[in-house]
Amino acid sequence: MFDDRTFRDALGHYASGITVISGLTAAGTPTGFTCQSFYSVSITPPLVSFSVGVGSTSYPLLRDIGRFAVNVLAGDQHELASQFARSGADKWEGVEWSRSTNGSPIIAGSLMWLDCDLHAEHPAGDHFMVVGRVVQMSPREWHTGEPLLYFRGRFHHLSPTWEPA
Repeated sequence: MFDDRTFRDALGHYASGITVISGLTAAGTPTGFTCQSFYSVSITPPLVSFSVGVGSTSYPLLRDIGRFAVNVLAGDQHELASQFARSGADKWEGVEWSRSTNGSPIIAGSLMWLDCDLHAEHPAGDHFMVVGRVVQMSPREWHTGEPLLYFRGRFHHLSPTWEPA
């Protein structure tokens, strides 16, 4: 058998991109959190998913409004990722953002973004698996640069080793 730390360390050997899940509360203030457990679910219909801890204080605010944006962070946004991972601080201090047509906060300089309506939520152990239906996304010209990656508990950048022919 294994303990929680051993399991977490093993999972840390899977590199993932870093996102900030964001939304506007019913009061109109932005909320959000750093999330590395984001992935695509379906092309038709366009569905994506992320997992969030049941103890999150930000996610219930998004659940209440029924929509959110996924901001995929660029390689130079590691400080932003750390800022949105903290509890109890003003996560939006100094963050440049605009509203999507759906009203969700879109973070300036992000690699790409998806604007979603909440489609489904499933309890899964100490997390919720959240499925969103994509209603809008960043334009193609927005998609430049490299992603911020998370591997073995640290932020990393891509370092291409080969190019396909």
